[in-house]
Amino acid sequence: MRVALVNPSWTYDGSIYFGCRHPHLPLELGYCKALLESDGHEVLMLDGQLQRLDNQALASRVADFSPGMTVVTTAPTYLFWRCAPPELRVPAEFLSALGDSGGATVAVGPHASATPAPTLRKLSVDIVVRGECEEVVAELASTRDWSNIASTAYLEEGRTIVIGPVHASSFVNHPALKWPADWLANHHHHHHRFDSEPHGLGAEVEASRGCPYNCSFCAKIDFRDAYRRRNHEVIVEEIDALIAQGVGYIYFIDEIFLPQKALLEALVGRDVQFGVQTRIDLWKPELLELLGAAGCVSVEAGLESLTVEGREMLAKRCRLGTEELAELLIKARRHVPFVQANLIGVVQDEKSLVDYWRKHLISNGVWANDPVPLYPYPSSPSYREKWGEPDDHAWERAHDHYLASFDAFSEIQEQQPLPLPVLEQQCCRA
Repeated sequence: MRVALVNPSWTYDGSIYFGCRHPHLPLELGYCKALLESDGHEVLMLDGQLQRLDNQALASRVADFSPGMTVVTTAPTYLFWRCAPPELRVPAEFLSALGDSGGATVAVGPHASATPAPTLRKLSVDIVVRGECEEVVAELASTRDWSNIASTAYLEEGRTIVIGPVHASSFVNHPALKWPADWLANHHHHHHRFDSEPHGLGAEVEASRGCPYNCSFCAKIDFRDAYRRRNHEVIVEEIDALIAQGVGYIYFIDEIFLPQKALLEALVGRDVQFGVQTRIDLWKPELLELLGAAGCVSVEAGLESLTVEGREMLAKRCRLGTEELAELLIKARRHVPFVQANLIGVVQDEKSLVDYWRKHLISNGVWANDPVPLYPYPSSPSYREKWGEPDDHAWERAHDHYLASFDAFSEIQEQQPLPLPVLEQQCCRA
């Protein structure tokens, strides 16, 4: 079968989206492509950002390819499935431009995983994949009978048919991904790097997936949940291939980059720098030194709250006090040129306390952001504690609550985000 895989051309006007807006490698589509081609399928993979194509141009490329199946993602890469734009405006715009020219249509991403019915209706696709998508997409391409494929949902005479639970990929033995040279040539962005001007091309790599913790704010119940570590030799093979293509910086998209001594030792001496997101309380001083020696130039550490009470409210399961956490962050900064303590706005943290610790960290070279307003994504524990299992109005409910709860947003967000129905009114059918 001919299969088109599409990361649409994203825009964020009026969105609450607080993820990065630069181009990144669409890893989920890369895995899909590798599995599909190993099964003998012909694949066209497109990325609106990296190929600088708008949604009309992407649709034209797909139509020229004449696929039997077109897959579109509803989040701009796996890196941002946990903080995707709530609105489906962009994938809907691509699908509208595509019309009937893409064969059967499939949507993958966080929206379909948590709320399949409204995703099916808003996008008017034939089927959606629930959970991590790569193996399920390969199975869809292997048969014409989609009536009983696990981890999918479709509409039948107006009713939503959901088959099985959300899918968790085996992941551990995924092959080394290979990316087109012209894509990498347009990938100048070094994700979450602030220590110096980018030198060399950027890329994203996945060494592990999921997280052993269940923090209340983290939207990973329906995907990327259980912790899995990828085959070491494959990761090194993928990184070496990227270096050979001119990549000078990689960002590990792992939900939590746990100390991996073997991987860090393998990176020492290789001509590449990298960034990670992690929990600082899981690192020993000697491993922080190794992290820096391996080429790490950016650490984004999820501190979230500056009080024990705040961290307990967020279910962080952190055994260290704020002073110990601050000490570790400052130690990390001695070896890594940019270290950030991520903070979320919680009622337990008084402004004076936040100001004190932010000043202390910043004066010691550690960046601590203004606390970011928390969005209750439908795949997060915080949503389900408040409203139960997501229903057909979950995204609208979360969005309305968010807009009503805050009158100021972080510096990386639109300062006047729009209601979800307004964002979707021109592109989505329901």
